Amino acid sequence: MNRAQSQQMFEKACQVIPGGVNSPVRACRSVGCEPLFISSAQGARVTDVDGNEYIDFVCSWGPMIGGHAHPDIVAAVEKTAAHGTSFGAPTPSEISLASMVVEAVPSIEKVRFVNSGTEATMSAIRLARGFTGKNVVVKFDGCYHGHADSFLVKAGSGVATLGIPGSPGVPEDIVKNTVSIAYNDMGMLEKTLLDDSLDIACLIMEPVAGNMGCVVPERAFLERVRSLTRERDIVLIFDEVITGFRLAYGGAQEYFGITPDLTCLGKIIGGGLPVGAYGGRADIMDQIAPDGPVYQAGTLSGNPLAMAAGIATLKMLQEPGFYETLNGKASDCAGRLKEIGVKSGLAVKLNHIGSLMTAFFTDQEVVDFDSAMSADTDRYGEHFRNMLSQGIYLAPSQFEVAFISSAHGPEELKKLEKMTEWSFKKIAEK
Repeated sequence: MNRAQSQQMFEKACQVIPGGVNSPVRACRSVGCEPLFISSAQGARVTDVDGNEYIDFVCSWGPMIGGHAHPDIVAAVEKTAAHGTSFGAPTPSEISLASMVVEAVPSIEKVRFVNSGTEATMSAIRLARGFTGKNVVVKFDGCYHGHADSFLVKAGSGVATLGIPGSPGVPEDIVKNTVSIAYNDMGMLEKTLLDDSLDIACLIMEPVAGNMGCVVPERAFLERVRSLTRERDIVLIFDEVITGFRLAYGGAQEYFGITPDLTCLGKIIGGGLPVGAYGGRADIMDQIAPDGPVYQAGTLSGNPLAMAAGIATLKMLQEPGFYETLNGKASDCAGRLKEIGVKSGLAVKLNHIGSLMTAFFTDQEVVDFDSAMSADTDRYGEHFRNMLSQGIYLAPSQFEVAFISSAHGPEELKKLEKMTEWSFKKIAEK
């Protein structure tokens, strides 16, 4: 494939944007190539500036659950934009989307909109600290909750992809109040939460880890997280920026039947526009200004374009059988990919839940950050480049998730399976 225009644009971008990208993983360094510059997208496919078309399994890192340029979402944004794009004042659409979120998500009695997942998580932990009067945040190794200072301790996503053990610029005085422990490790969970010397305000977790690749929790582990945090008066925060409205209409908490105290949302609730939200029990949420003393604000929070896109998206997700169809075809595809992996003879494990999946190039079962980090990133890079050459666009990192959307039909999934088999065979023959 000719990607000369993308290469030229990347060279220009590097002159005016750090690394040539506005989010690190997009630079594609870990997969041994330069980034695509996308000019358009429709349904399950994206087209780069050179005119090459790819079947897209990145889906803008999750929001495009209904595919790109969904006509209902485009129409809603166009109609709203014609009346103004931002007012810095309340709008009726904020109430509409908030009501839909409250009705859908079991833990949420009240919700506050922000502009990103990072803003949602950093606001949620500030609220938890203000509500409890405590300081310490417990998180899990490999779970990425955005780039706020408190979270850059053994974080996943781009931090893991680039091999950065935290980040310069994060004061020790801040991270000393963050404790990071192993995901799915019952013993470490109990040891930490039962430690009376720790002043634990909250535990924040991805109920399904999606930022060290797809790592599924053991049900008993999730249940123990909930019971221990309740017993110890620790605010339990589910970071459902990825899983919210993805695994089920009510997110992972509906899927597993486990209700946290606070929930962070993003991605899908904005239909592809910048948005985030945090919500939960009314007694906790009532501590936010102007009702309470915990301050948080944002000029573009509740932006009418994002609200319109979110409303249109959630209406689409309410269609009968949406999740059954989506999760069913994703499960069938994952089953076939697992078979392809076994037949290839490669050390590869495929983790899957709902419409999320990751192929790890390792012979270990991937259940936590350490086992995820055992994956052969060079081999994943080779697989990524193989698939890209055949018109398949995967996440440019071993430690991210492949997403299936409702726009992915039999043709797209069949090609994914066929090209995966070809790529695995090519790698195995080396």
